[in-house]
Amino acid sequence: MTRILVLHSVNLLRSALTALLRAEGPFDVAAAAWPGAEEQAESLQPDVCVVDVDCPGASAVLDGDGPARTGVLGRNTALLVLATAARPGSLRRAFQAEAHGYVDKDGSPGRLVQAIHKVAGGERSVDASLASALLENGSMPLTGRERSVLARAANGDSVAEIAHALHLARGTVRNYIASATRKVGARNRVDAIRISRQAGWV
Repeated sequence: MTRILVLHSVNLLRSALTALLRAEGPFDVAAAAWPGAEEQAESLQPDVCVVDVDCPGASAVLDGDGPARTGVLGRNTALLVLATAARPGSLRRAFQAEAHGYVDKDGSPGRLVQAIHKVAGGERSVDASLASALLENGSMPLTGRERSVLARAANGDSVAEIAHALHLARGTVRNYIASATRKVGARNRVDAIRISRQAGWV
C-alpha cells in the first residue's frame, strides 16, 4: 500500500485531498499542516509527499536543505507538487527541489491519482500544461537568500526581525532587499513583494 502525506496550510483543502485519495486508491493517507509535518512524516514514513507549492509554508520543503525539509522528505520520499502554469516561479522552485511529480491544480482528480501511482513506482510525472510553462520560464532571478529575506518581509517582519531570524546583519538584510528589488524590476520593497508573489518566487 502506498503511503501518502498531504501537506497544506488550509484545513478544508487538506481534508478534501485526504478524503479524495482514500476513496480513489489503495493508499494509506495522512495529512498535516506545516507545524506538524515533521512529526507526521516520522510516524508515516511516506512514499509520496503531496504539496501545494502556492500554500504558505511550502518553502519548508521547496527551499533549502534545513531540518524541516530533511524531516519531511526522507531519502525514500518522492515529492509531488500541485501547481499552476500561471505561477512559473513556483514551478521553478519545485524543479530546483527535485520534485518527482507535477500535477496541474486545474486538472482532474484522476490525474493526481495517476501521478501518485507513477511517482510511487519510481517514475516521473509531469502534466503537459506545467511542462510547457516550466520550459518557457527562464531562470529565477532571485537567490535563495534573497527569496528568504523577501518572504519574511512579505510576512511583515521588520529588518531587525529578519536579521535576527536569519542570523544576518541589518545592513546585509537591507542589501538583499535592495538587490531583490532591482532584479525583479520593482520600484520599492512593496512592489518587489507583489511581483515576486505573483510569479511564485516567494
